[in-house]
Amino acid sequence: MNAKATEQLAAGTGKPPVKKRTFSGVQPTGNIHLGNYLGAIRNWVVGQAQYENIFCIVDLHAITLPIDARELHENTRKLAALYLAVGLDLEHCKLFVQSHVQEHAELTWILNCFTPMGWLNRMTQFKTKAADDLDSVSNGLYSYPVLMASDILLYHAHYVPVGDDQRQHVELTRDIAQRFNSLYKQPVFTLPQAQIRDVAARIMSLSEPTKKMSKSDPDPQSRINLLDDPKVIKKKIGRAQTDSERLVKFDPQRPGITSLLSIYQAITGKEQAVIEAEFEGKGYGDFKAALTEQLVATLEPIQKRYYEYINDMAELENILKQGADAVRPIAQETVCNVKTVVGLG
Repeated sequence: MNAKATEQLAAGTGKPPVKKRTFSGVQPTGNIHLGNYLGAIRNWVVGQAQYENIFCIVDLHAITLPIDARELHENTRKLAALYLAVGLDLEHCKLFVQSHVQEHAELTWILNCFTPMGWLNRMTQFKTKAADDLDSVSNGLYSYPVLMASDILLYHAHYVPVGDDQRQHVELTRDIAQRFNSLYKQPVFTLPQAQIRDVAARIMSLSEPTKKMSKSDPDPQSRINLLDDPKVIKKKIGRAQTDSERLVKFDPQRPGITSLLSIYQAITGKEQAVIEAEFEGKGYGDFKAALTEQLVATLEPIQKRYYEYINDMAELENILKQGADAVRPIAQETVCNVKTVVGLG
């Protein structure tokens, strides 16, 4: 429903319709890259008026692995500035830092006491992140899915926009909520649904186009970061893996050129046939130049707004404080209700 229809409905009934609530949390580690933007964040911006949105920078999640204190603090502010720069509207969104609302940690401890270890043992991302260091990684890394569940359940979120790799964590959140509700025979928690958009662009690595673009990739040439300047973008696209055929055409058997064409399609919104006709008879040089031009045109306004926010730290801090102040009463009410049900206090 668009804004005009919402207003008309409100006028006809005498009260505004209740919007469903979404919750999303992103760790302040590494740089937001083109895959994050085209695959998820851009969709949040486009659909933000449909929902009551809560966006959380999950700095408590970030310390489950070693991270420099200054880097964590700075990355948290950088991520907030980028969120605002890409178009999140404070009229429709609440933006805050996780550690600024202490109920996230408090509810996590309570829910840890209701989460069987067997459930956590099935979490595949823990095994991936821990790798061969199972005996030395922190307990926080092991139990961080419970913190993620607390993040969501605190605000009675209906939807959690995530990538398919996070579906398992949302399912765990539902399991924890259902177990708690069943144990105390009352609907203490809202059961959330994973919101995985079929239309989300899947952006692949520039250096290994069979793999998804990732901020954890040790090769900086593998991704376009939202803050890369035009010269860096041109260099990365110029070095992006293709093949020896020189034919600019979508072809699953040629992942290099198909990956770059997919980026071009996601940015321009053009159909595959239109793009192929545009570059018929042209080589990779012409196509990469056009792709670079589109990327620069897309990212320049985002970068301009980003630097406006990051260079006014007082205003940025004020926005984060207002966001935390706005969501804190919801979190406090949830924790108060949980403690009463459990018998704490």
